[in-house]
Amino acid sequence: MIAQAFDEFYPSRPVLSVVSGVDSESELAWIQAKESADQVVFKNTGKHLSDIETTVLQGSWEGKTYDQIANRYGYSAEYLNKDIGNKLWNKLSEALGERVTKKSFKQALRRAWKKCQGTSVGTNGEQPPSEPLTKLPFPSGWVALDSPLYVERDSIESLGYDTVIMPGSLIQIKAPKLMGKTSLMMRILAHAQSQDFQTVYLDLSSVDRAILTDLDKFLRWLCLKVGRQLKLDNQLNDYWDTEILGSNDNCTVYFEEYLLAEIDCPLVLALDEVDRVFPYPEVIEDFLGMLRSWHEKAKISDIWKQLRLVIAHSTEVYIPLDLNQSPFNAGIPVELREFDQQQVKNLAQLHGLNWENAQIEKLMTMVSGHPYLVRLAMYEIGSGKVTFQQLWQDAPTEAGIYSNHLRRHLETLQQLPELLQALKKVVTSSEPVELNPIEIYKLHSMGLVERQGNYVVPRCNLYREYFYQVLD
Repeated sequence: MIAQAFDEFYPSRPVLSVVSGVDSESELAWIQAKESADQVVFKNTGKHLSDIETTVLQGSWEGKTYDQIANRYGYSAEYLNKDIGNKLWNKLSEALGERVTKKSFKQALRRAWKKCQGTSVGTNGEQPPSEPLTKLPFPSGWVALDSPLYVERDSIESLGYDTVIMPGSLIQIKAPKLMGKTSLMMRILAHAQSQDFQTVYLDLSSVDRAILTDLDKFLRWLCLKVGRQLKLDNQLNDYWDTEILGSNDNCTVYFEEYLLAEIDCPLVLALDEVDRVFPYPEVIEDFLGMLRSWHEKAKISDIWKQLRLVIAHSTEVYIPLDLNQSPFNAGIPVELREFDQQQVKNLAQLHGLNWENAQIEKLMTMVSGHPYLVRLAMYEIGSGKVTFQQLWQDAPTEAGIYSNHLRRHLETLQQLPELLQALKKVVTSSEPVELNPIEIYKLHSMGLVERQGNYVVPRCNLYREYFYQVLD
């Protein structure tokens, strides 16, 4: 049986929020400064300031030292100064075209505010238009680190960056397919590298089935792949004791006495597409139990404090599991959300699409803010392959651009007749539908419905219209 849900979770930092308690004149000046900083940085990089950057900026605006800001939010002053602060001032210097420091940034931002007020941002608070890309990449695979097409979602990135530098941390990224799990994972790894951590990325979707069905082979594969990426010799035969120790113990010893000991610095091990292993109960239970034990060892062992784990898996793996089975549930859970209207509008501008709000709303009515579905629509329209009206008309049909995506969901549901009938109730009703908890859980894990208490509605019109037709 797959490992039961874990009780203990790694403590997470609170989500940062804008501090209050300043007088009205200072507050007005701070609002202007914040908007000005965010506008110039977004125009220069295509990305907004993160929560922690905004917190450092406001604390500095109020004349606080790094020590005072750190005490307020539970970070180290050194981290806020050397990692966040220095990069923030460099980012602002680049965006403003002049040298900016913690002491001099106020006047620079005031000048920028006066210069762009009424020009780059309207009174409705919308972000300045993004420069269209000269070449539109097809939305396949993860979004490159330097691509302006990557959309940051609220505080998710900063949560990942803050957590991965914590000793012994474990981050679990989970979402339905095509929501951007690998793109986020790559950015967390890049942040770790900027801290002089060693990083190893393994995509488990590439592992041979013959290895996945044998725990000992799978764990030896894991050790070998990690060692190779760390440029270490293969010492498996010296550490693997098959007569006395089990596979989990052998793997743990190899990491503790060889891999972690040899590198003498923090290591971030990123395991992508972990759902590839879930169909193999003879492997997954012991494997996930071992990962959790490593995470727990970090609370008492210095060598295990060096290891940080980042795990990503699709929530659609939950669908075939029995009621007595449970997915991996340790560490900091990161669930990816959909894009909001402003983020979709920024993406449209990057694709050279000067859409009105009505067109943005129409697209989001069809596909909500689903990252892949939104970007596929913009790619097809921006490339001149289809008009907005054609896409709208054909979207929920076999002739539309989403046919493969929709058919994949249909094939999954056809193997689960009871779940298929539950979805039929949802798409044929004009009101929210009450389902049993397991049906709600599984349909939501597939990304097909939105929860409203004990009731659900279709996640978007694309799913309502397509499944209404094919399940009729």
